[in-house]
Amino acid sequence: MANHVPFEYDPSTPAPGTLRCHVARANPVWKDFDTNTQALVIFAGPNAYISPSWYEAKREHGKVVPTYNYVVVHAHGAMRIIEDSQWLHGLVSRLTDSFESKRTQPWSVSDAPPDYIEKQLGAIVGIEIAIERLIGKSKASQNRSEGDQVGVIRGLRESNEQNAMAMWMDSNLRDKKK
Repeated sequence: MANHVPFEYDPSTPAPGTLRCHVARANPVWKDFDTNTQALVIFAGPNAYISPSWYEAKREHGKVVPTYNYVVVHAHGAMRIIEDSQWLHGLVSRLTDSFESKRTQPWSVSDAPPDYIEKQLGAIVGIEIAIERLIGKSKASQNRSEGDQVGVIRGLRESNEQNAMAMWMDSNLRDKKK
């Protein structure tokens, strides 16, 4: 079963940390889980189609094909269900504060009437996952020559499509040179 929800990460718990989220009480994810089955949380980073026309090697010998670059982290752990209203209030307040923090007039959970918030809290269920395994993976043209990587970065930036991937690759290339 897959769901798309924002998670709070707590690094203060035993390494590598704990993830927390909430879902609607009507969402079957919290009912249809097996405590013996590990949850998988996927954090997708930048990704992009890579045109072979960006490779220096295309001009040199033409032996190139398209590919797809990506960055991803998989977090595995047992899921725990939490229905405590106080715990849920803390979680939704922290998540809201995090998302609202960059706004000029941030909204806060305390801006809504307390009885309304209590009713809304009754409609959700908390999920906590103590991370047991964390696996990061990236495919960012690191198998290509420096010239090909520079060409991909330039191509991504010129296409204005995937600047996050260009930034990731540029950072990795600079780190390799250190």
